[in-house]
Formats: sequence, structure tokens, C-alpha cells
Amino acid sequence: MLVDGFGREVSGVRVSLTDRCNFDCVYCHNEGLGDTRGPMEAADDEMDTNEVVRFLEVVREFGVEKVKFTGGEPMLREDLEEIIRRTPEGMETSLTTNGTFLPGRAEDLREAGLDRVNVSQDALDREDFAEITKSGAYERVLEGVEAALDAELDPVKLNMVVFDGTAEFIPEMVDHVGANSGLQLQLIEYMPEIAGHPEWAIDIARVHDWLSERADRVEHREMHDRRRYWVDGGMVEIVDPVGNETFCANCHRVRVTHEGYLKGCLNRNDDLRPMGAMSKDEIRDAFREVVANRVPYYGEYMIRDGDGGWEVNEEYVGA
Repeated sequence: MLVDGFGREVSGVRVSLTDRCNFDCVYCHNEGLGDTRGPMEAADDEMDTNEVVRFLEVVREFGVEKVKFTGGEPMLREDLEEIIRRTPEGMETSLTTNGTFLPGRAEDLREAGLDRVNVSQDALDREDFAEITKSGAYERVLEGVEAALDAELDPVKLNMVVFDGTAEFIPEMVDHVGANSGLQLQLIEYMPEIAGHPEWAIDIARVHDWLSERADRVEHREMHDRRRYWVDGGMVEIVDPVGNETFCANCHRVRVTHEGYLKGCLNRNDDLRPMGAMSKDEIRDAFREVVANRVPYYGEYMIRDGDGGWEVNEEYVGA
């Protein structure tokens, strides 16, 4: 297993299969793009099936244990089941999706080898959901969650981005996962330096405090310095990278864009490393280089300015 210059082993990869998405969420800077008529073959600018599998075969040589398939909306790829079926033995597979294509495919994904799924769901009210996602697919997402549970892709994690437009929905979502066995809630802190609109950000510490007061049990995870709260039988986990320098200190993932570029950090776009024609030797060389050059986003690449905000560390500009 490769280790970067900050002592972080790379045990997982996050592979984007497309930047196309059938949603246009207000907090996302890169969705709602491209041809989204439905699942189809890889687009010209997307890695094909063999390229994705070849990359996974190489990183498995380096002890990588987990792969998460993302997008855009990864289920817009009709070859998703084949990719999962051909994922190297011993690698845990997971998927982040908006859930609209899970009905009719969840069982096939499970049979192909998918272990678990995260479904984006920011609200339980139809109108609120439509306002956030710019989509009328509310019922379809609910059907997708049920399809995942029926296929025993559990626990199903519901991903909810926490910002000014969703914070008031948190109590209802916490009650929802507590009342529905098989569901868990993942509250993801909004990152204004990535998506813009800094006025939308809220103090995530208030959410921690609210959950602490209600939790029957609290667990502190090493990964990303996360906390899990058990409230009335439901599990709620907070992903809070902003201002949490130890979050990046415990990051063990390398990212891959849909075009086939390696990234040492999810939040940077200036550290892209091409894998050439994606021969196995080229992939090995690129992977070694990217791991060696990984830099924690908060505390290193982004540092505090004099006003308590964040600014880019000049040491890493162009690196």
C-alpha cells in the first residue's frame, strides 16, 4: 500500500464515471450537464469499461481495498453493472447516486457485486426537494431507496448537504432514519470555496451540539475525524471538512475523473495527472506520482488568512 509524504496510506479510490447528471442541484457546481436521456454507452470523453477495470486492477496491486463509483450520476452509464462485475476480487464496491435509476437495476447491481449505496436526498417534502434539485423525481428517488433496501444493499446511506437551504430539514431527516431500519443519514457540510455562495454556509458545530443533546451514543471515527450519533435507533454521521484540519489528515483516497485523470485531492483541480494511453505501466507510474504528491487540503493547501478565512498556500500553487 502506497503512503504519501504526510504518512497517509491510500486504501481507497473514488472513480467518477461521468460528469453528466439528470439533476441540477443548487449547491453543486458541475451537475445537470450533458446528455441525460438515460443510461447509455460511455461518452467520447469518458473512460470506457476496459479502462476503468484496468485502472482498478492496477491499484489493487498496491493494496487498494475499496472503490466508490460516483459522477455526476454514475447510473447514467449502462455498463455500470459490467464494471462492478469485473472489479478485482477483494475490493469493496460502493456507489453514490441520486437514486432515480435504482428501480429495476438495484438487484442486478447487487448480483454484480455492489456492496452498498449512498443516495442523495436533501429533503422529505416534494416541493422542497424540487427546489433544491431542480428535479421532479421525488417519488422516483423514494422508489430507488426502497429498491436498494429490497436488494439488501443495506445500510442505505442518505446523503444530505447541510446549508442554509436544508438545515431546517435535519430534525425530520433524523426522525426518518430512526423510524426506518436499514437507513442511515450522512450530513455533509457545505463547502463554499468549492461551490460558491459563502452566505449559504452554516455553523456545523450547532448541528453537532444539537445531535449530542439527543444522542443515545456517540462514536468518534478515525476516518476524516468524523462523529456518528445514534438517535432513537437511527445513525447520523457528520462529514465536516471545513475548518477541521484533522479531516484531511485521515483521508486515504485518491480520485479519478471521468476523463481518466488522477487527483490527489477531491477538492483540487490543479493537481490533475493524466494516465496517458492507460497502459498498466502508465497507470502504475501515474498512481505512484499522485500518491507521492498528495497534500492535505485544509491546513496545507488551504491555510487560514488574517481574518480567519481560508486562502491558498502559495507553496502549492502550480505544484
